[in-house]
Parts: sequence; C-alpha cells; structure tokens
Amino acid sequence: MKQLAGLDASFLYLETPQMPMHVGALHLLELPVGYDGDYAEDLREHMRARMPLLPALRRRLLAMPLGLSNPGWVDAEPDLDEHIVEIALPNVNGQGSGMAELEAQVGLLHPVLLDRSRPLWKFHVFTGLESGPEGQPRVALYTQLHHAAVDGQAAVALAQVILDLSPEPRAIDTLAARGRRRGQLGTVGMLRAAVGQQWKQTVKLARSLPNAATILGGMAVKSLGGAAAEASVDKLRTLLSSVAEQTTAVVRGRKSVASLGPAPRTRFNVSLSATRSFAGVTLPLADLNRTRKRHGASLNDAVLFVIGGALRRYFAKHGPLPRRSLIAAVPVSTRAAGDTTSNNQATMTFMSLGTQLGDPAERLTHVMASSKAMKAQMAQLKSLMPTDFPSMGIPWLMQAGAMLYGRARVAEKLPVVANVVISNVPGPQLPLYLAGAKMLTNYPTSIAVHGLALNVTVQTYNQSLDIGLMACGEALPETAELAAYVEAAFMEFQALPVAEAAPAPAPTARKAAAKKAPSKKVAAKKPVAKATPRPRASTARRKAAAG
Repeated sequence: MKQLAGLDASFLYLETPQMPMHVGALHLLELPVGYDGDYAEDLREHMRARMPLLPALRRRLLAMPLGLSNPGWVDAEPDLDEHIVEIALPNVNGQGSGMAELEAQVGLLHPVLLDRSRPLWKFHVFTGLESGPEGQPRVALYTQLHHAAVDGQAAVALAQVILDLSPEPRAIDTLAARGRRRGQLGTVGMLRAAVGQQWKQTVKLARSLPNAATILGGMAVKSLGGAAAEASVDKLRTLLSSVAEQTTAVVRGRKSVASLGPAPRTRFNVSLSATRSFAGVTLPLADLNRTRKRHGASLNDAVLFVIGGALRRYFAKHGPLPRRSLIAAVPVSTRAAGDTTSNNQATMTFMSLGTQLGDPAERLTHVMASSKAMKAQMAQLKSLMPTDFPSMGIPWLMQAGAMLYGRARVAEKLPVVANVVISNVPGPQLPLYLAGAKMLTNYPTSIAVHGLALNVTVQTYNQSLDIGLMACGEALPETAELAAYVEAAFMEFQALPVAEAAPAPAPTARKAAAKKAPSKKVAAKKPVAKATPRPRASTARRKAAAG
C-alpha cells in the first residue's frame, strides 16, 4: 500500500456531487475506411494489452481506519466491461450526431462521480456519429480520470503509453512492464503505516522551513531595501524609473499588474449546481505562433489574450462588463523535467487579463506585463509550495468543510480572488492513434469549483490548440457561445498590428561634431571616405515589418 500525498488526497476530500474532481478529454476519432467492427470491444482489448504499463489505472483506494489519515493505493485489476462503456447517440436528420450532441453528453456525464470502490477512471465510447467529409466512419471518446491520481502532465504521460504513432498498435513487453504489486495491509499494519507517513510528512515539512524563510527573507530585502542599501546611482535611477512608470499607469487608470487587487464579482463567482455545460474549440497552432512571435509574446500570453478577449465579448453582451480586470487563476507545474509520476505536482498563481481595456493592443501589453510579473515571483516561490503535508484529522475537516462551503453558499459571501481558471498543458505535435483509430481532437475536460464556475483548459495537439470550456450549467449555460467568442478573439489577435519601435534619439551637437571631425592620424594619411547614406527606417522597424 502507498498512501496518497496531501495534495493528491485533497481532491478526494473536496469532492461533492456539485464539485466532481475528475479530469479528462473529449476525443473525436476517425476509423479506417471500411471498418465494420465493434470499436468499444477493440478498445477494451487494446487497453488490456497496455494495462501492465499503466499502474495508475490498476489501483484503487483503501481507506485508513476511522478516516484518520490519507487513504492508500492498493493494486486492483479493472473490469474493462465496467470501465469502458458504449453509448449510442441518436440519429440527427438522418446523418448521425455531431459536435453539439457530443458536447451535451459531456455536460451530462461530467457531474457523475467515479465509483471509489473501483480504479478511479472510466472511458465512454460514443457511436452513431455523422461521417467525415469523405465518408470516413467516426466514433468519439470521453475519458474520466480522478485528479487524486493524475494532474495535467501526468495525464499526458499516460496518453503516451495508451496512444500510438500509427494505426498499427506497437508491441508491448508485458512481462518487463508489470512491477511489484501493492497488497492490502491489516488494520494494525494500516495504523502503523499511517503513523509512519505522518512522521515522514512532518519531518519533510520541518526541513523545508529554513529554506523557505531564507527565500522569503531575501525577497523582502530585495523588494524593500535593496536599492536604498546599495545607494548607487544606477539603482536609484532604476527605482525612480519604476516609480514613474507606475505613477503614469495610475494616472491613466491602469493599475500595476505586479500587485493584483481583488477580482471583480461576476456571475462566475457563485456556488455550483450539479449540472455542467461544455464546449470545445480548435485554433490553428501555426497561425497562433506566427502571430504571437510578431508581438514578442509567449504561447501562454497568446492564450490569456484570446481567452480574455472572449470573456470581454461575453460580458459586453450579457453584462455587466466589470470596470476592473478579470483575474485568472493559472495552475503552474512544479514537476521536474522527465518526471512522469502519476500524482499532482502543481501550484496556483494569479494573472490579470486586462479585460477592462477596450484597445486590443493595450490589452496585449497588459497581459504580457502581468505574465512577466508572475514569472518573476513564481521562479522563487514555486519551490516553497508543498505537495505533501501531515494529514492527521484532515480528512474529516476537509470533507465537512467542502460540504458546508457549498450548502451555505460561502462563495457568494467571501471576497473574490479570481474569476476563471485558465490552464495550459503542452501536448504532442504529431497525429496519434488509439486502437487503430486516428485521434482528430483533444478537448480537455477539467474541474469547475465553488466560486470559479468556469474552467478553461488548453492543450496543444497535432499542430492545433484544443480548448475545453467546462462550466456550471446554471452560471454559464452558453459555453457554445463563449467558444464562438474565442474564435472571434483569435481573429482579433491575428489582425492586431505590430507596434513600431520608437525612433532612435537624435545625436547631441557635441556628439555630431565629434563624429564629423576625423582624428589627426587619419587626416595625416588620407581623407576619410564618406559613408553611404542609410535609409531612415530603423533596424527594429525593418525587422517588425518583416514579421
């Protein structure tokens, strides 16, 4: 048995019927031409062959005595007839169901909690879809994996095992793949394991405190006394320049993005119902990258700008559009490169979307500044965020608190910290196959929580940017409309002109005279040849024009 870390177990304790804690994706799959088999059964056989490489799908929860500590994982072979189910969709206008019907099914299935007596995952195979543009048969797959078992990047690692690079599945060495089994302990053994885990967690947390105090102290000294202590001219100029920039921003009505204030209250900042609304939208990754590079923006900057633009359009129609910027809660991975462990290694930060700004160019500048400020802070702080901590008594407290939070509608009474969750997960850039079917889309389906009724998760796949919009069905039933606004905001991003670089300052009279006067040694030898006149356009402007 292996006990869950504190962060992983938190997703179990916070789960309620109004707040399911599983993640997944909606995939549209294209079958080979002439296929007439049973895809759900083919998928079961495929997963049966891959199961030795998927320990996260071969384990179930084991509760600790009296719920005193975090539960543990024990090995359990999944019943694939229960974990992979087929759903036949209705025939719409004699052509089969389309994306609208698939999105509606995800909205209906997402609130259904996973059975905790089984491994915490389930696949839904949809049949009865309309054919592709050239008559290719299609099916769809909606996957569910509990967040206690995986985060976004761990789910990508699982997908790398399940999916193939060609329609022909690769061979798997099952004997080498299967590891040591985790058995079930008796009551005494579980209590001993719980106490031992508490001790390890306490010692680990205690050891991290001196390092945390050093980092936080250094940040405080740097932010409060660094420039004054040095008293150098250069640092004083930098400090004065920073104050001037912030003063100018305040005068123009634009608050400094480095220190976020409270978020405005919107219709998203409510307690959740037990319903969900879902929509997916795809953007061309090559066009997005081409545009963002022209503006010197990162992919994450581009995503935040597009989602912010879509939200601005939504609130402009449905009202009211907040005077202050909407704030996005943005998960940040703390996972080391190459780490594919099936657990959660992430923390949360906040970013301003600049939705109060009507000028798209100003809004992009705002988003990029907000992103830069966040990265500067997270570079030092993300190592301080614990993913494991002592949990004695925590299960009772967190479960009771989660139930009370929803029933008492606490979200409507507390100050608003953020308005929306926006998560960006990198994915594969090649076409992938599942049990012989080509995967066409990869729309993430993530978690909405009390007080944050909209979750936007983005994942790159096969030269596309697939976006999943998951929302409370009562707070935001119009996810399909919001998806259309995402496309409109992307077109606005493409049309945004590149800001021209400021012209170089004219040389002073003294410098100009010094340039024109040749040195005595050169004049004694021969006259200096005149330089060929350059065009007036600056190098920066030419580069900008060239894209």
